[in-house]
Amino acid sequence: MATSYVTLLSGGLDSTVATYAAAQQGPVALALVFDYGQHAAKREIDAAKAIAKRLKAEWKVIQLPFLQEVTKTSLVMNEKVIPQIKMAQLDDRSEAEKSASQVWVPNRNGLFLNIAASMAEGLGYSEIVVGFNAEEAATFPDNSANFVARAEGFFELSTLSRIKVVAPTIGWSKTEIVKAGLRWDVPFAEVWSCYRGGKKMCARCESCLRSMRAYHNAGIWEQMKARFEAKSMDH
Repeated sequence: MATSYVTLLSGGLDSTVATYAAAQQGPVALALVFDYGQHAAKREIDAAKAIAKRLKAEWKVIQLPFLQEVTKTSLVMNEKVIPQIKMAQLDDRSEAEKSASQVWVPNRNGLFLNIAASMAEGLGYSEIVVGFNAEEAATFPDNSANFVARAEGFFELSTLSRIKVVAPTIGWSKTEIVKAGLRWDVPFAEVWSCYRGGKKMCARCESCLRSMRAYHNAGIWEQMKARFEAKSMDH
């Protein structure tokens, strides 16, 4: 019998492709999307709902207002400017670390995984899907293989069913993620990868730039550029 998955689905590039990767192995039973007051919450929720429906998965929005109260990140504070870097700086470790520190939410992925583990065990599921990647693991330690391994070690003691964490995209670049998604007919036009919540993705935040570069490298930038404020890759 195929495994049924619970997925952490933000509606972004990585979580969407990771969810589709898991769906190649078994049904996605439940998609969880979190609202912690982030600027893009509505766009992320709409994207996650649309993707979950395509996969015939149930979806649930988890409200975490206290995260907004305890963090000073620009992701949730209107008076703080979301960091912007240039496309040429994406592989500059110091610039990426500076950007990451400004959008860091305390223990966000740890909290998400623990909530998902409680729900998975309570509902009779044994595996949680996460959308981590090699590019962001360099500056976000909670995107790393070490983080996944330690989470599973924790769940060996905190869950009777010893919940597993499945990270299909963890060693991949964003370009590799897009190319895999193309093989699985991922609806990239429904993905939301921007830190902002505007009508279009801003094409200036780090998340946008990494997605744009990946779409370009995978040969689908012309199809995707209408989703971004930028008219070209060298805006």
